[in-house]
Amino acid sequence: NTHTGIHIIIITKQIVLHPSYSWADCMNAAVRAVVRMGIYVKAKVYFVYEGYQGMVDGGDNIVEVSWESVSSILQVGGTVIGSARCKSFRTREGRLQAAYNLVQRGITNLCVIGGDGSLTGANLFREEWSGLLEELAQKGKIDEEAVKKYAYLNIVGMVGSIDNDFCGTDMTIGTDSALHRIIEVVDAIMTTAQSHQRTFVLEVMGRHCGYLALVSALACGADWVFIPEYPPEEGWEDSMCVKLSENRARKKRLNIIIVAEGAIDCHNKPITSEKVKDLVVQRLGFDTRVTILGHVQRGGTPSAFDRILASRMGVEAVLALLEATPATPACVVSLSGNQAVRLPLMECVQMVIEKFTILLMLVTYLFRSFENNLNTYKLLSHKKPDAELPKVKGTNFNVAVLNVGAPAAGMNAAVRAAVRVGITEGHKMFAVIDGFEGFARGKIKEISWGDVGGWTGQGGSILGTKRNGSPCGPSVLSLQLCPYFIHPNFSPNACAQQAYLGLLELSAAREKYDEFCVPMVMVPATVSNNVPGSDFSIGADTALNTITDTCDRIKQSASGTKRRVFIIETMGGYCGYLANMGALAAGADAAYIFEEQFDIRELQANVEHLTEKMKTSIQRGLVLRNENCNENYTTDFIYQLYSEEGKGVFDCRKNVLGHMQQGGAPSPFDRNFGTKISAKAMQWISKKLKETYRKGKVFANTDDSVCLLGMRRRNLVFQPVAELKTETDFVHRIPKEQWWLKLRPLMKILAKYKTSYDVSDSGQLEHVAMHSPKECNAVLCTL
Repeated sequence: NTHTGIHIIIITKQIVLHPSYSWADCMNAAVRAVVRMGIYVKAKVYFVYEGYQGMVDGGDNIVEVSWESVSSILQVGGTVIGSARCKSFRTREGRLQAAYNLVQRGITNLCVIGGDGSLTGANLFREEWSGLLEELAQKGKIDEEAVKKYAYLNIVGMVGSIDNDFCGTDMTIGTDSALHRIIEVVDAIMTTAQSHQRTFVLEVMGRHCGYLALVSALACGADWVFIPEYPPEEGWEDSMCVKLSENRARKKRLNIIIVAEGAIDCHNKPITSEKVKDLVVQRLGFDTRVTILGHVQRGGTPSAFDRILASRMGVEAVLALLEATPATPACVVSLSGNQAVRLPLMECVQMVIEKFTILLMLVTYLFRSFENNLNTYKLLSHKKPDAELPKVKGTNFNVAVLNVGAPAAGMNAAVRAAVRVGITEGHKMFAVIDGFEGFARGKIKEISWGDVGGWTGQGGSILGTKRNGSPCGPSVLSLQLCPYFIHPNFSPNACAQQAYLGLLELSAAREKYDEFCVPMVMVPATVSNNVPGSDFSIGADTALNTITDTCDRIKQSASGTKRRVFIIETMGGYCGYLANMGALAAGADAAYIFEEQFDIRELQANVEHLTEKMKTSIQRGLVLRNENCNENYTTDFIYQLYSEEGKGVFDCRKNVLGHMQQGGAPSPFDRNFGTKISAKAMQWISKKLKETYRKGKVFANTDDSVCLLGMRRRNLVFQPVAELKTETDFVHRIPKEQWWLKLRPLMKILAKYKTSYDVSDSGQLEHVAMHSPKECNAVLCTL
């Protein structure tokens, strides 16, 4: 708050220093966050319209903005302040004029949102700054006092690019939204293709980066994918046609081929969508269509993930500007796991340049998780011939997969991955219908490779699931194991708190029943995101997007009525993840959760806050409440309180979202997260089975043979369920510590509450020392 003289500019631009010109979805969330955080710390905040062109032109292109200036832009795609090519900024004369326009307004702090070209241009501007001011003084446009007063220019960058091609960050702003657009189109095309027995070739964007193509292929279970980082081997035409023919022979009506726009073959020749289509038509005679998605991928409503990511980066960017000194190098705010960190801008840009010249090193070293994505895709899309499957005794086992707990979008993708990886490992795979209850009743059947085809995009649980937390009696289950498995492995491959409790019970039953002395693993799948040992659960992202979309529609309906407050109840049990993150993504005014207790005084303060808000141009309010946040302050109570206290100022409506949060097609994140985490779980199962196979029998009774596979920061970690007891609040079925609670202050600040703000309390605002991208291991593609 002592930096009251700081000025912050938002620039959204891809300059022509880079071969392409583009923008990314959800830049508006970053713009909003920087403006509101800047105002929160008593700074003046300016917009520069039309990117660097607006900075050069000056005048009305550079305007001071207020809190209300960024209202209702969270759900708007693109960028409200525009972006344009600027030839003049490539020249010193243009940058000289831009410097003059900034000095006239006393601006020496820039927040630049764009790609590597935009950020490189900003860094050049910073390096030339002192020389530009001296030249302006020599020409008599500014005096010597201004040269001294505005001697240094501070730059902080945020990466906005749907291609996810910037080194140093796990995800760039706009990538997740682009994946949503692609998957929506693919899901629609799959319906048509299945009806007409067609082959579709889809071309997606990405320039020299195949991230969108590869992750889309994983998310939809595409039959073939072409990406520039991994050119197909010689003779790929024959291999692809054989694969498509085999699919048609198995009565599969649908073939999907995804082509990245920069795809090349091993001779560095381009592989185009038209070339692939012609090949399929000429060799196989299949009815084939080409769909080039183009700029559809850039448009539309931003996803919940992108809104939260951009908001976090925007707040961190303001703090970076506040702390910048003349000796501080220009930095870029990046995502590492679930933390926002600052990295040297030009080191990241240099790695991007190297990326396009050393593709081999890219795949094998810099972007290990990109390689993991690729290996997972190859593992799940191409079935090995039976002759190549393991046949050695002690390597082939019977493995069961079941879903436990409430349905969560992405469960089917997890089951598909488990089944196919298990078959590839040489196991016989069995599906348990209706969870523990179905297991107790003997509802078990063998499941094949083709049985799980097309499951990635299906919502709910095809296998069925029950919310019974108990395994229905270990003695009953032990009897059911005998007819089906001589040496079984029991693998709940998509489950939630109920499965966690069930595994604890089965683990304890090992003392009495040898049938349970086998490796067991669970992966977290619940919309509540309340499983201990994992930052994320399968299904939570889809539910969060459902909440965000619903809030957008509700806010839109309020735009016509004015002076209306909506009280919205979300699911989650006692876990406030959905309510808190939904509030951050939707721009809500308050979120009531169990983890942060509240009383009548806080409720009254929130009503007064909304009453003041109704006096501004923003005459609508949004309040989210977790279903079990308080036993007495129910949704009805809060609705009646707001209605009474706001009488004459605003009226209220309430919405209980209910089970719509559990339904719908899985988001790209949930499809890919479910696929990769389940594939890894099955590989762990295979390893444990081989390790514990002795004298014709599997016997595993140690704690490390009953594990939960969860995501911790950026790593997938196997954790014995027995060790997670100390981290669990069993009464309320939530972890004792939850990382997302550190984001609570952001939601309140961006809703204009006069709240204290301690940087140390916010996970994404920990001041990480400047490291190189390699030292931070901030690879391009984590999930």
